[in-house]
Amino acid sequence: MSSDNSLEFTLRDILAAINPTGDDWSARLRLIEELRVVVRSLESLRGGWQKLQFIANARVPILKCKSSYLNISCDISINNLNGQMKSKLLFWINEIDRRFRDMVLLVKEWAKAHDINDSKSGTFNSYCLSLLVIFHFQTCTPAILPPLQEIYPRNMVDDLRGVRADAEKNIEETCAENIYRFRSDKSRMRNYSSLSELFISFLAKFSDISSRAPEQGISPCSGQWENIETNTRWQPKTYALFVEDPFEQPANTARTVNQRNLSRISETFQTTHQMLISGNQDYNSVLATLVGPQVSQFLQRRPVHNPRPRAYISQNSRARPQTDRAVNLSMQGQNQFQNARVDRRPNTNGATMQRTVNAAQNQVQQVWRPRSDR
Repeated sequence: MSSDNSLEFTLRDILAAINPTGDDWSARLRLIEELRVVVRSLESLRGGWQKLQFIANARVPILKCKSSYLNISCDISINNLNGQMKSKLLFWINEIDRRFRDMVLLVKEWAKAHDINDSKSGTFNSYCLSLLVIFHFQTCTPAILPPLQEIYPRNMVDDLRGVRADAEKNIEETCAENIYRFRSDKSRMRNYSSLSELFISFLAKFSDISSRAPEQGISPCSGQWENIETNTRWQPKTYALFVEDPFEQPANTARTVNQRNLSRISETFQTTHQMLISGNQDYNSVLATLVGPQVSQFLQRRPVHNPRPRAYISQNSRARPQTDRAVNLSMQGQNQFQNARVDRRPNTNGATMQRTVNAAQNQVQQVWRPRSDR
């Protein structure tokens, strides 16, 4: 069996372990209801919530807390419409190609395993990692995703003004039309790379990120590296790395990354890439490189890996590693909780765009399943 096939099966095993189950979604729904009760009465905080921390100096002020009952960590923001719309846009992008969601899950798990997915410690936040995956899919040959300016040609946050319902509807209709146009383009060359090929090329693409960062920034909006000196939106440059938010230009989603950690991040890309292409690593050593200890131990306890192509196993029937789960919640008003977003994964559960445009509560009740037409 080739090393590429071996890695492909390993990645599928990892996805089977970290994909949210029906129980996961139910737990999040219970958490949302628990938070509704909290909002109605602060007295209910006694004994039900712990590790409360208010981050007032964040770009979007948040309340960090943890549910004692469900063991889920939360970041709660209020009236964060920009964040909600960005989550929706990531969800719609997944409709172009389902490999996007799988890659985001794998990349975030790998980044957590190497301590480079923690903005508080000077590394990537999860949204930035998602944009790196988008950029990788835009710059593959042939491209999997278009420049995001072809999905929404304007700065989204500038259009979220006036009557909220009208602004959201206009954004949704524009994105739906452009995504449909891109997907139905018969002249577009299709990319049939496997997850393992995409993951290895992702690592290779950003292995030199620390040396490119002083002169070039990453623009998912245009789908290309851009010279910082000639990009007036990014001046003056005061960051170690620039990954532009395509929906809130010129905001830098990598603003927390410092120079010391950028060098370590680049080395992590390099060493992981070299290890995977060497082809002489066994299953357990690959797991130790790609996932955290809990997921690795869970998969190592399973029966001997069977190297055959197989469908995803039922998400409701298997045991899961007991990890400390996290969720980001945006509250519209005191009693409305919409678009639950897991810190380990975007809220792209794969339902059709039309079904989810105005049905955030239904999103978290549905369990995403891959489909065969990639």
